[in-house]
Amino acid sequence: MNDLSRAARRLAAALEPVAGQVYFSPEAHEGYQRLGFGPSPGDFAGVAAPEMAAYFTSRGSVMGQVSGEVVAAAFGVFQPSVVVSSVARGWSFTDAATIRVARDRGAIDQLVRVLGERPEGLDRANELLARAVEPLRPEGRPLYAGLSSLELPDHGLGAMWRRADMAREYRGDSHINAWTSAGLDACEMCLLTEPYWGLPLRSYSRTRGWSDAEFDGAEARLVERGWLSSGGFTDAGRAERERIEVATDLQCRALVDAVGEDLDELVGILSAWGGAIRAAKGYPASGPQELADAVLSGR
Repeated sequence: MNDLSRAARRLAAALEPVAGQVYFSPEAHEGYQRLGFGPSPGDFAGVAAPEMAAYFTSRGSVMGQVSGEVVAAAFGVFQPSVVVSSVARGWSFTDAATIRVARDRGAIDQLVRVLGERPEGLDRANELLARAVEPLRPEGRPLYAGLSSLELPDHGLGAMWRRADMAREYRGDSHINAWTSAGLDACEMCLLTEPYWGLPLRSYSRTRGWSDAEFDGAEARLVERGWLSSGGFTDAGRAERERIEVATDLQCRALVDAVGEDLDELVGILSAWGGAIRAAKGYPASGPQELADAVLSGR
């Protein structure tokens, strides 16, 4: 692994629980319920799972009052009709501005509950994250662009979380650019990612709304391309999936270069917070980067 990929993935892993905790925040779930959404459906990998209409609508709201088709395009890996119907339901309860307030409040309230109002390193993390996102460009990155158009929360932890979310979504948008340019569709990408994370085919990707018929078609296409065989990677498939990750890393050079020699410091601050968030059941024990690293180290 080259130095850029190593740095980009370390930063992504440190950002993930800090930014992504909003999707598992009981405070956020309660805020969405007050708007008319259902409650958390229960346990998911040891944390409170998001109610999916609230998830699609709240995360998509950073782009404005957009249609479900736009949200499906931006999120990438979900079955589009599931997203479209969920967002239509969401907009029957609320509007983008209102649910964004609930989303911000839910994220900040969980961070305060777990970390306190001013955890050690907050000012420095805000300084470094502001530096990280300052040079980022919006082209081809709808979720990052939407977040960057919003005012920062008037709260130290909230500002940090927004900047972390911007960096996280920038990588996510870049990842979609990488796998679509590799000629993959969303269901195919789900099936190429599960063995990359050490998971069985059709396990995690079930949460993305695909039917057995859609899985069957996607798996057949990947077998025909020589990337899957007998329910797992071929050597060519593993190499192609890693090329997609490297292409994502390359698009994150601006983030890594902006942080520069302070990367270890930022990763250290975020990792300590991420550990506390996980211990409080605010984010699953393992995120995408940890799963991929475990597979890589075990090979």
